[in-house]
Amino acid sequence: MSTSNEFIALAKPYSGHNINGQQTATSNEFRVLTKAFSGLGVDEKSFITILGKWDTKQRQFYRKNTQEFFKEDERQFERWDEAHVLQIRQEFLRLKDAVVVYTMHPWERDARLIKEALVKEAQPQLHIIIETAATRSSEQLLGARRAYHSLFEHSIEEDIAFHIHTPERKLLVGLVSSYRYEGTRVNEELAKNEAEEFLKAIKDGGKKELIEDEEIVRILSTRSKLHLKALYSYYKEISGNYLDEELGGSLILKQTVECLCTPQTYFSKILDASLRLDVDEPARDSVTRVIATRADEDIKQIAQEFHKRNGTTLTNKIEEIANGSYKEFLLALVAKSA
Repeated sequence: MSTSNEFIALAKPYSGHNINGQQTATSNEFRVLTKAFSGLGVDEKSFITILGKWDTKQRQFYRKNTQEFFKEDERQFERWDEAHVLQIRQEFLRLKDAVVVYTMHPWERDARLIKEALVKEAQPQLHIIIETAATRSSEQLLGARRAYHSLFEHSIEEDIAFHIHTPERKLLVGLVSSYRYEGTRVNEELAKNEAEEFLKAIKDGGKKELIEDEEIVRILSTRSKLHLKALYSYYKEISGNYLDEELGGSLILKQTVECLCTPQTYFSKILDASLRLDVDEPARDSVTRVIATRADEDIKQIAQEFHKRNGTTLTNKIEEIANGSYKEFLLALVAKSA
């Protein structure tokens, strides 16, 4: 594997403290990185060990102090330099995506995920748009929209409207533009009433496609996640079935409900489907996407759900399927929350 001059620059020593006075990394870690990226190739083991344990503030400090790779965007986030992203991806093969996604500012990461999902050659990967929009906080999603403006000079909503011409478009626009209430208050009576609305719409499914039901779209794209989880529980209480299971005929609605109401189950299912020997390239990419984006969020809960559903640990499955430095990096990210 060839050595990148830019990666050598990446490893320059820092003071070891970020703007909040918190310890970022020891000077020894930076010396190890300097050695890792100098001379004869990359010492991937050292690279993975150090980067795998860095938290969000350490990575932010790294972005802010590595102008060779990152520049301050006018919307106040640090963005990767386009040329370096391409170079890293050429050098690191499958490991590269995990490295790039994990070190990227979360706003830029989500904006790029949505853009890539929209412009896939075969067809747009709508589940990635749903997943990104429905599992982020309101502020995280707003940040992704701001980053999208900077990176692509369009809004996410504009690009969805341009690329998607099916009835799913209205739901997708609603999801990416949502700014949900995130307090603890839930109107239980309203949640129960809306559960009954879902039940009626599903029973009347032959009259109109559910994805075209304006009330269904409105509820899913505007209500708080706590409200929707209450609705989900009431639906089970009044119908005897889980709402996402009842939506099996509409994969988009099913995925939306899963991401909003049972995200750990959703992600564990994605990992189970992706950590197999016979899957296609998009499925393999899902492993990187899920683990790198959820490592600082809920990977521990996802791993617990994976174990419960599959009878084996996520760590064991990664050990079985993945190889080399890519495997070690995934394991380091999963281990962060153990």
